[in-house]
Amino acid sequence: MGGRKDGRATALVLAGKRDGATDPLALEAGVTHKCLVPVAGQPMLIHVIDALAASDRIGKIRVAIEDPAVLEGLAQLRGLIATGRLVAVAARPNLVDSVLAAADGAAFPLLITTADNVLLTPPAVAEMLEGCKAQGADAAVAFTRRESVLAAHPEGQRKFYRFAEDSYSNCNTYWLKDRAALAAAETFRSGGQFVKHPLRIVGAFGLLNLIRFRFGLGTLAATFARFSRRFRMTIAPVILSDGAVAIDVDNARTRGVAADVLEQRAVMMQAAE
Repeated sequence: MGGRKDGRATALVLAGKRDGATDPLALEAGVTHKCLVPVAGQPMLIHVIDALAASDRIGKIRVAIEDPAVLEGLAQLRGLIATGRLVAVAARPNLVDSVLAAADGAAFPLLITTADNVLLTPPAVAEMLEGCKAQGADAAVAFTRRESVLAAHPEGQRKFYRFAEDSYSNCNTYWLKDRAALAAAETFRSGGQFVKHPLRIVGAFGLLNLIRFRFGLGTLAATFARFSRRFRMTIAPVILSDGAVAIDVDNARTRGVAADVLEQRAVMMQAAE
């Protein structure tokens, strides 16, 4: 399929079990999948779907998960499923194969995020898509500045990518312009956690690019310009203004942080009304 005529992106939410294993947070919460772990009273997945469904920049929403019955069991999703806006696609054991399978038959562009990205918002989605358009990107990765993350919550993130001009955090949000850009997804075949597993990207980015990326030699923009030359496509970093989007739920600490931010947002919304 080609791109959407209405200009909206298809959203892909990765919600499957990594390598088929049950996540420690899921075990602690007594649920089958990490995406079902409650944060501020709602399963993580619901927070993400709510943000995507509320965005006028998003068309269909695809959720990659092993068992579609998991989605059907969530009353909050039944309306979206009934209208056909939300569909389940079979997850694969690793990240890249899940993306490739979920992209089959999807209308591009494709916005990819994870089910633990509970602080995603419609404004952040719009900012990501506008940034991709402004840079003429074939593929893009969302980042936010260290000061923005710490402004959202002082315990929001503890590891950052350091570059010549600033330090950044990844926002677990990616964008692919068309099917040809799926080649960039191969970068993440062994996992997308660059900070935790930097050696996994040696083959994809090359040793020199890895050293520059890992140790902040040069600017973020210059680093991605080198990535673009290596992949022969424009891979752009998009800097989001809301640092909270970098706070994904990986453990008990970040689960508590995310709950704090969500509660703060709820209070602000009530005050605005």
